[in-house]
Amino acid sequence: MGKVLITETILRDAHQSQAATRMRLEDMLPACPILDKAGYYSIECWGGATFDSCLRFLNEDPWERLRALRKALPNTKLQMLFRGQNILGYKHYADDVVDEFVRLSIKNGIDIIRIFDALNDVRNLQAAIQATKKYGGICEVAMSYTISPVHTEEYFVKLAQQLERLGADNICIKDMANLLLPYNAYSLVKKLKKAVKCPIHLHTHNTAGVGNMTVLKAIEAGVDIVDCALSPLGNGTSNPATEPLIATLRGTPYDTEIDLDALTEATTHFRSVADKLKAQGILDPKVLGVDINTLKYQVPGGMLSNLINQLKQANASDKFYEVLAEVPRVREDFGYPPLVTPTSQIVGTQAVMNVLAGERYKMNPKESQGLMRGEYGKLPAPVNEEVRRKVIGDQEVITCRPADLLKPELENYRKEIGEYITQEEDVLTYALFPQVAQKFFKARQAKQLGLDNSVRDEKNNAMPV
Repeated sequence: MGKVLITETILRDAHQSQAATRMRLEDMLPACPILDKAGYYSIECWGGATFDSCLRFLNEDPWERLRALRKALPNTKLQMLFRGQNILGYKHYADDVVDEFVRLSIKNGIDIIRIFDALNDVRNLQAAIQATKKYGGICEVAMSYTISPVHTEEYFVKLAQQLERLGADNICIKDMANLLLPYNAYSLVKKLKKAVKCPIHLHTHNTAGVGNMTVLKAIEAGVDIVDCALSPLGNGTSNPATEPLIATLRGTPYDTEIDLDALTEATTHFRSVADKLKAQGILDPKVLGVDINTLKYQVPGGMLSNLINQLKQANASDKFYEVLAEVPRVREDFGYPPLVTPTSQIVGTQAVMNVLAGERYKMNPKESQGLMRGEYGKLPAPVNEEVRRKVIGDQEVITCRPADLLKPELENYRKEIGEYITQEEDVLTYALFPQVAQKFFKARQAKQLGLDNSVRDEKNNAMPV
């Protein structure tokens, strides 16, 4: 029992879960001096979907964002979310790319790398863990929490022991869809604290409305660190709100020692940011409510806002609940993968297609084929073989570590994008998002040459909006 540490997620997961990752750097910097003095364990500010969103929607260089935040938050550990062998993209990358991305993330200011694999396939975590240790980062390895016939408490305890042996400095329970109920959290944390020596970090959301209670029961069970988001973008599909937890623990043996009054100014600032995102139609009211059906659908916050957007674009918003009901059926067919990027997008998109096509698996994106082929790693449970045949036909299923099939890629990427490189990080930006990166680089080059943006059209690679 002792002081509970808090990781603040307002600069990453909070807006990823509620506002499709659209918060800009200019919306973050004014609050940084307050956040930096608050006394957080860490501030999660990078990784996840922020990298893609910066380039694709905000016309920002994600590396510039990281450097700016490092400068603005000199006294606080900066944390990022890293998808193991997927890095921040949606496919597996060769080990040399993983190594270089970790090196440059730490060089540019990241202290803690939270590494996870959507399938909890430890083979997909090894390269990122080794690189984090090699370059002096704090290695927090996450277990993607979910509920299924195979995902028992014993499963997670054994997984935690395995991750500690691999070199984890912290172990995170990553409950992205708020499926971990309060008393189950108490029981799981108690067992983990007995089974491993390293600190336990709890990440949950409030999608089902139980997040605050889950955090409190985990604290009573001895959890060391918890994720929270300042209230303007807290709760709902986001993480439990920071201020109520600080108030709840004040004067108890778990006191966070964070000054609530000092955070008021930051809360006021982010309330105006949230209002702006609402006015732009980016922050949808659907993400703010509590839906206990989350326990049935198992849909995390970021996935929920993606589904809403996909259906809006298809003029099929009325199919929202039909798609939600299809998600667990697809998940069972696919061998019960936890729903977190990229499997959440794969299962979600497949569910949308099944509903819109009026026939299940009539349309199968290449990502669904890749998941069923084993390109993402070993699925937790046996798949529906009839569905697998429909999705991949007679293709052979991969059984080795998928990255073992990949030759080193970094030099090829460097050659391909050579003419646009202005910093060593550009190679990685291109490696992760080649088409989006090229548009970004061309627009950056045009700006440096002083060309008038107004006369450039999409054909001439104007930035996407």
